[in-house]
Amino acid sequence: MNWNNWLRQIHRWLSIAFTLAVIINIIAMVQEKSSVWVGLMALLPLTLLLLTGLYLFALP
Repeated sequence: MNWNNWLRQIHRWLSIAFTLAVIINIIAMVQEKSSVWVGLMALLPLTLLLLTGLYLFALP
């Protein structure tokens, strides 16, 4: 598996992690049990998605 295929696979898994974090955040907001760490939970996968997405976008 070369570098680009590996990075694409990581990007796909990060999108799943981000989606789950957003769903958990919405559930916490509906139950009014929201805390700071729940709100920030989606930022790590989102940041990594941004970095991998920009790299994949810049590929020739």
